[in-house]
Amino acid sequence: MITYRIKGEYITLIQLLKALNWVENGGEAQAVVSAGLVRYNGNVDHRKRLKVKPEDIVEFNGKQVNIQK
Repeated sequence: MITYRIKGEYITLIQLLKALNWVENGGEAQAVVSAGLVRYNGNVDHRKRLKVKPEDIVEFNGKQVNIQK
């Protein structure tokens, strides 16, 4: 599991996927979220504008990230 530090209170799920280079662009990020391929704190979540906050864990394609402030 890797750690990703955010500067503000949250980062949207789409922005996080792009920032980690887990997807190539915003369209791909939206597609993988809509397809249910991303897990948020252990559950599939289809919200593209989901606010990911410190202590949250996001999983995609066998990779995990823990969000920290």
